Amino acid sequence: MSNTLPLLTILWAMPLMGFLGIFLMQKNLKNALDNSRNLALFVSCATFLFSVAIFFQFDSRLDIFQLVEKYSWLPMIGMRYHLGVDGISICFVLLSTFMSLIAVISSFHSIKTHPKTFYMNILILEFMLIGSFISLDMIMFFIFFEGSLIPMFMIIGLWGGENRVYASFKIVLYTLTGSILMLIAIVAISFQMGSTSIKLASHFNFSMDSQHFLFLAFFISFAVKTPMIPVHTWLPDAHVQAPAAGSILLAAVLLKLGGYGFLRFSLPMFPEACYTFAPFIQGLSVVAIIYASLVALAQTDLKKVIAYSSIAHMGYVTLGIFSLKHEGITGAMYQMLSHGVISGALFMCVGILYHQTHTREIKEYGGVVGSMPDFTVLFFLLTLGAIGLPGTSGFVGEILVLLSAYSSSLWLVVCAGGGIILGAVYSLTLFGRIFWGQIHNKKVKELVDIQGIEKIALVSLVLIMLVMGVYPKMLMRVFDNSIKDITSILEGISYE
Repeated sequence: MSNTLPLLTILWAMPLMGFLGIFLMQKNLKNALDNSRNLALFVSCATFLFSVAIFFQFDSRLDIFQLVEKYSWLPMIGMRYHLGVDGISICFVLLSTFMSLIAVISSFHSIKTHPKTFYMNILILEFMLIGSFISLDMIMFFIFFEGSLIPMFMIIGLWGGENRVYASFKIVLYTLTGSILMLIAIVAISFQMGSTSIKLASHFNFSMDSQHFLFLAFFISFAVKTPMIPVHTWLPDAHVQAPAAGSILLAAVLLKLGGYGFLRFSLPMFPEACYTFAPFIQGLSVVAIIYASLVALAQTDLKKVIAYSSIAHMGYVTLGIFSLKHEGITGAMYQMLSHGVISGALFMCVGILYHQTHTREIKEYGGVVGSMPDFTVLFFLLTLGAIGLPGTSGFVGEILVLLSAYSSSLWLVVCAGGGIILGAVYSLTLFGRIFWGQIHNKKVKELVDIQGIEKIALVSLVLIMLVMGVYPKMLMRVFDNSIKDITSILEGISYE
């Protein structure tokens, strides 16, 4: 591919074109479901393949933003149409396009009402997610960051469970409240620098007072999105009410916007403030790991177990990021990618079970292995990945985070390690209650094992998890230089 082509613009425009294609379909078509679904599948697959091509175009040996596109847009406030990718963002772009494809596949059998609107929302959500990760202008980032709420609000509100309206409004109110502060911070940065460039802000010398204010403004917004305790309560409700495709994208990609924001904004722009608040944030992270793991143990709903598990796993992410050390940030980055794959696959599994049984109550299952042996094997492997067994992707990120935390405090490691033990307890207990034992629901006997395109998708996710666990260097070398740039800024502050 030629470097003269606007590759990133083409990439984020592809799901937008798919959105418009489905929108322009005739409403009275008898096969509207097949047409909209097939077009969404084609567009999401094409977007993923194009992102793979861009990924291989990316040169990980360079420590600069690549494939940069920059055009003047609103010069009076210093805003530009500015796109680019580094090792961190290119990985998240690939995660977004792949999990969007998985979300489309997971909805094949579950979405029957208003299929056009549903697939339009999936594609526009993919468009917003890609835009968030490739934006190098703060206002552009904010537009995409907030814009992702709209399709998620629609997905939960229209195709969710009984309390879908409550859950959809809750996620919007929580996120908007935090994002108001981020917008104020962006305006303040614009007045100070005369620009909204993320690259320029990463090397701008903000005063200590400004750093503290700006850090807190961004932190609150990203903490809600991550989510961190105590602003986490929207996530379990959103997951329980969302359809499978919504839960997949929410867990696999949307939560990562918070961690990405810490890496792109908080650490390089406000390093002194990071050192000031790091002990407090690490403490919150450990509380999240222990608290969410204990709450997961008490849940009776399949989705709530995985939802609280996500809060615990994202606690390792923030613990690693605010260790402010290279190995910790590397582990946090790897943990985000690993959690994206594993959590997305687990929510897909829940969707497969729910479609056939119409219940998420754990007590209604038991003995599923007799009806779905292939599905059982795949679910078990994902469970091992979720608890961080060596040889899976979950182990790599967690061990790096723990090694980094040890240099800060032994108690951090002890508490975070206790979370790993609790994670193994609730994950294996969940697996045993679903797949072993007596059958408590006659529908379990009638279950049909996974097959077709859903089986291909789930096997692909499991294989990715295993490859990431066995050969982590494959991905680490992609984002290592970008993390070194961040840690060089932090180390420069720590030695002054």
